Amino acid sequence: MDIETNTRQNFKGESMSLVEDDSVDWKGKSCKLNKHGGMRAATFVLGLLAFEIMAIAAVGNNLITYVFNDMHFSLSQSANIVTNFIGTVFLLSLVGGFLSDSYLGSFWTMLIFGFIELSGFILLSVQAHLPQLRPPQCNMLSAGEHCLEAKGLKALIFFAALYLVALGSGCVKPNIISHGADQFSKQDPRQSKKLSTYFNAAYFAFSVGELVALTVLVWVQTRSGMDVGFGVSAAAMAMGLISLISGTLVYRNKPPRGSIFTPIAQVFVAAFAKRKQVRPSNPEMLHGTQAHTSHMITTSSNGSLLHTERFRFLDKACIKVMQDGTNNKENPWRLCTVSQVEQVKIIISVVPIFACTIIFNTILAQLQTFSVQQGSLMNAQLTKKFQIPSASLQSIPYIMLIFLVPLYETVFVPLARRITGKDSGISPLQRVGVGLFVATFSMVSAALVENKRRNSALESNEILSIFWIAPQFLIFGLSEMFTAVGLIEFFYKQSLSGMQSFLTAMTYCSYSFGFYLSSLLVSLVNKITSNSSNNGGGWLSDNDLNKDRLDLFYWVLAALSLINFLNYLFWSKWYTYNPSLLPTSYGEDRDHQSFSSSKHIGAENVMP
Repeated sequence: MDIETNTRQNFKGESMSLVEDDSVDWKGKSCKLNKHGGMRAATFVLGLLAFEIMAIAAVGNNLITYVFNDMHFSLSQSANIVTNFIGTVFLLSLVGGFLSDSYLGSFWTMLIFGFIELSGFILLSVQAHLPQLRPPQCNMLSAGEHCLEAKGLKALIFFAALYLVALGSGCVKPNIISHGADQFSKQDPRQSKKLSTYFNAAYFAFSVGELVALTVLVWVQTRSGMDVGFGVSAAAMAMGLISLISGTLVYRNKPPRGSIFTPIAQVFVAAFAKRKQVRPSNPEMLHGTQAHTSHMITTSSNGSLLHTERFRFLDKACIKVMQDGTNNKENPWRLCTVSQVEQVKIIISVVPIFACTIIFNTILAQLQTFSVQQGSLMNAQLTKKFQIPSASLQSIPYIMLIFLVPLYETVFVPLARRITGKDSGISPLQRVGVGLFVATFSMVSAALVENKRRNSALESNEILSIFWIAPQFLIFGLSEMFTAVGLIEFFYKQSLSGMQSFLTAMTYCSYSFGFYLSSLLVSLVNKITSNSSNNGGGWLSDNDLNKDRLDLFYWVLAALSLINFLNYLFWSKWYTYNPSLLPTSYGEDRDHQSFSSSKHIGAENVMP
């Protein structure tokens, strides 16, 4: 039994034999620190993460080629089908987060929807293998051929398979991250410190999965056909489920707590019902306020939060009036606790941060659609016998990241930790900001290269090497390492026990809205530029990128990205952390403290 455990036991005034918080093992019994959780348990979850992303990335990143060449949808339709599919995957993550936190728990949610995702991959493979389930073969780039678009039963089977994958993957994704993070106790300073390491390890597993998908699996799709490629994706998903099941005996499981929306709705209903009440000047008079006599910042195991001054109109939900309590029976729709109100404040506060990452993911959508089509028109010959599949271009940043992420964790974080005093080196919000700034230059690079590629093709009939578009993938990969990991870490740390999966799912919703916005922008740009382009149909209306003006579209995205970064600077400065959710280590994220009832709490009062 180490010193930190003794300290924690003495503080709680209990005699526990290394018993954890409210987490339970697979039998429903209380977990023990020396037996359950930690990086050993998280490794099994990371296995699912790597295999699941391997499976869906191989499908999603090369899907536009299959939809265009095999299902015979137009280029703009194909791009929208892909972006809508990926957007739906991430939007459905909210469903997965809700079911996990409210009813099923993260493990059972992953297991059930993992098999749903597997069934979708199998159905895609079957359709790609059987010619009668696809339109007749046809060259979409040949001006003399009229290709039949997939309709009726063929389209129904395709979209059914696609959205089985979307439903399964969407519900699995947020629970992978939250279930892995749940293996580290926030009450144990030693494990809490490893949480940031876990998020970096998760992104490393994600990068490895993406790299294998975009090289090996895409090569299989190109060489052996999409039916074999989809089958390999199904096999990868099956391996992921085996990895998940293998860790059953060592997982720390957070039990579901009923509908997470009910307490949120109760706050708004109670605040509205008592909107005419006068809020007390002393917040300690509010119902359920924690005592501040000890002036200690701790994240209590019962999930209580300290009061803050933001969104004070919601505090009226905590005002106890005469009719609110008779015979000690309090109506939860008329009287809420401070912790309940503060959780709602946190959810409202993170919305602007969430919104600022939508443009970032709109850029990602272009790299998975139009940039792949860019590569298909470039010289992909690596040797006399080997051509680089255009979809494999997206592997370029992940080749870099499998080396860069470990360096970030082993070199940058310790160095930054000495300077800032934060466990994660820089705060999650700072990390997101760096990524949003760097992402702008990805679109600048994309616009410059596309302009050169187009001019070379039209003026000198020269085909550029496919490696010209590598920089836009490299720059975005670097920005994603900062933004994606920082956002997930930020949302997880701002959630109470019982809402981790749902708030983590909100990060994936950013992807969803980004991809939906991409579809909207394509349609909007085509409509606005329909009379200004050379062909009269808009910048992106033709199936031939040599006639389209993709370079101008990229410049629009670069401008939107820069504006979005400036907007993020405002909201990240505006955001304040609730003191109860600060880690126990010194200095973590104190650059954003702005508290009311706890505003005088200093670092010297923090329990080490």
